[in-house]
Amino acid sequence: QVQLAESGGGSVQAGASLVLSCTASGTISSIEVAGWYRQAPGKSRELVATIEQGGITKYADSVKGRSTISRDANTVNLRLNGLKTEDSGYYQCQLEYKPARYSPVWFVSGPGTLVAVSS
Repeated sequence: QVQLAESGGGSVQAGASLVLSCTASGTISSIEVAGWYRQAPGKSRELVATIEQGGITKYADSVKGRSTISRDANTVNLRLNGLKTEDSGYYQCQLEYKPARYSPVWFVSGPGTLVAVSS
């Protein structure tokens, strides 16, 4: 069974940078898509960024140009620059992966890490 562990969240001032890291453990044959999602209090969960197996990346308009998602083996990193108060929320990593070469795609999410940005 695959488990995810996120780290890198914290309390920072507006304008700072953070690197969120997500490491997967367990049996993984391939990671099809890795992504970061966030949810702020009272708001819906939203996609922040994803990276596909071929390296194609997608970003939410709200973070485009000041964030970078990258993957190295079973670790997915999200760098956020120029943090704004509206970036505050619970950031959760999600993987779409195959445990074996010809298996269907499975989904797994981590417990999340909190980012709090103050002005």
